[in-house]
Amino acid sequence: MKPINFYFIGAGSWFLAYGMQSVVFAWLVTMVLNESADMVGIAQMAFLLPAMLFMLLGGSLADHFGGKRVAIAGHLLASIAPLFLGMTVLLDGMTYSSVIIFAVIMGCAQSLVTPARDGLLALVADGKIQRLVVQASMIQFGIQMLGFGIAATMLLLQFLILQVGVIAFIKLKVPHTRPIIADAHLLQQIGTSISEGFRTVRSSPYLRAVVTMNLAMGVFFMGSYIVTIPLLIREVYQGSSFELSLFNGANSLGLVLTILFLMRLGDLHRQGRALLLAQGIGAVVLAGGGLGLGFNALIFCIFLWGLSGGFAMTMSRTIMQEMAPADQRARIMAFYSFSFMGAGPVGALLCGYLVTWFGPEKALMMSCASMLVVVAVVSLHSKLWSFDPRQATTP
Repeated sequence: MKPINFYFIGAGSWFLAYGMQSVVFAWLVTMVLNESADMVGIAQMAFLLPAMLFMLLGGSLADHFGGKRVAIAGHLLASIAPLFLGMTVLLDGMTYSSVIIFAVIMGCAQSLVTPARDGLLALVADGKIQRLVVQASMIQFGIQMLGFGIAATMLLLQFLILQVGVIAFIKLKVPHTRPIIADAHLLQQIGTSISEGFRTVRSSPYLRAVVTMNLAMGVFFMGSYIVTIPLLIREVYQGSSFELSLFNGANSLGLVLTILFLMRLGDLHRQGRALLLAQGIGAVVLAGGGLGLGFNALIFCIFLWGLSGGFAMTMSRTIMQEMAPADQRARIMAFYSFSFMGAGPVGALLCGYLVTWFGPEKALMMSCASMLVVVAVVSLHSKLWSFDPRQATTP
């Protein structure tokens, strides 16, 4: 089997498990434990906080030890979380604290798996980075849709699926980018490695702009996705796990359709322009979900938001991959994930309190309006609008 096939199997196992977790976690905290808006925000923050703390470390470890080894370690760590939570459910001992422990373990694992997986992508891309990013996104969101459909009762299955990822990454054969470092100065070298990646991102106007957009997405879009909308479904539409699955499925369906379109269309050259337009349009259509037009209208808005998100996420990831120096790719992609996931705890906490103060509908519209402001500022004050990989140079 070709290396690219093992890569997709390994990545797909993570995305399937993550899709299941997205529904299960929100359902347990929002519907089963029936926590308040601020406690929902804190729970989601507990999942995202490890990514903020350890994502850059994960990228540096992947560059030093190889993405394959780090991805295997991350999958093994992630396997512990659903096994632990599944046992608490079976023993009728699930509490808010046990859900938080589950979230922290998964967050730590994600900080290892995400940069390692993104760093491996270029090694199996054979020079066709944007095409492979689109294909990887198709795998990600297509399989997540399957995860949403089976999430409510399948925590233990998540454990088994993650083991498939371990086997796939073990069998993946990729060239070693650098020898393993194991000496007394390892921590110092990792710190230097992270600083080098930071300087690379800072020196590139395109990488800086993408990171800025990711920070805004993490605060306003991710916070809305994991806190505001589940609370909107619970408090306004009296929904349950089924409605949460519909919400996640509608978003992923939009993402998948956009990615299928991109696969037929071929490479885009004005990637920065596509990213900014997609984010602006996405903010407008998502705000429509806060107008109180009914649950079906909310799901339709989520679907349209997913269509926009397919462009935004694919273009932002492609820009980072294409502009990253080869010997720093895992670190640069760690900054990409860090800027999004690292802003997530802030967004989760902020959206939780916005819902408490203003209600879920107004909170959703306020987040979308804030995202539009960021899109306008980045469009006017950065070079992202005119970005063309045929003319841009790697820092």
